[in-house]
Amino acid sequence: MGINREYKDSVFSFLFSDPDTLRELYGALEGITLDPGIPITINTLEGVLYKTFLNDISFEVGNKLVVLIEHQSTINPNMTVRLLMYIARVYEKLTAGKNMYGSKKLTIPRPEFIVLYNGTAPYPDEMVLKLSDAFEDAAVLGITGDRGMDLELRVKVYNINQGRNEPITRRCEKLNGYTVLIAKAREFEAEIAGDRNPPKLSDDEKEKAMTLAVRWCIAHNILKPFLELHGSEVVNMLMTEWKLEDALVVEREEGREEGREEGQNMVLELVKQGYSAEQIEAKLAALQ
Repeated sequence: MGINREYKDSVFSFLFSDPDTLRELYGALEGITLDPGIPITINTLEGVLYKTFLNDISFEVGNKLVVLIEHQSTINPNMTVRLLMYIARVYEKLTAGKNMYGSKKLTIPRPEFIVLYNGTAPYPDEMVLKLSDAFEDAAVLGITGDRGMDLELRVKVYNINQGRNEPITRRCEKLNGYTVLIAKAREFEAEIAGDRNPPKLSDDEKEKAMTLAVRWCIAHNILKPFLELHGSEVVNMLMTEWKLEDALVVEREEGREEGREEGQNMVLELVKQGYSAEQIEAKLAALQ
């Protein structure tokens, strides 16, 4: 199944980490065919603070700056605020060394924000999140509606679970394969869990389910070349994502501030150090 290596990426960002694959994915999302001559430049931020979930890809295409995120849990209500901070850092990186105070006007690529939702909670096929929904009410100043609201950021969310938004997944073979892989992993998890209530799996059982999903996909020619070469890495990355998501759910259920960078970074570091989901849960509980 390939050499067992540690990746900081998620399966999603690893699978879509080259320009040609991103070109196909972006074309599928926009319903267009991108000319192969249009360059794609990946400029994802590498700092832990901005890659807490390991699954974001930032790239430039045709004078547009696209921030693409795959989201496997319930959509974070603070996503627009986080992306505002993210895009500011990306623009800071792109304009480094340029004279911001000169007489020549600088130009920056037009931003676009896309979230591909792959969680288990019910979610519509498409949704638009707006930064303005997070703004405090200014009615005390006599300001209502959109008046005086000079900043907006919109995020398009697509549900890519198997059977959802099929026109998009049909246009991108790797995206379709990815949705099948995740769906099969969940099927094998449910099969292993059986009648347990709640259907909680051990790390070994979770790894078994993901390994079975990888093998099933290879046998059915789903992402076959990719999984034959990187199968072990894919299982390791899925395990890392599962531990992180599971631990963050525990953190939210125990009343910690949702989306707080400090807590998420601590969980991520524990995952990187090889702690199991149960061990991470115990450490979070000890901090109460």
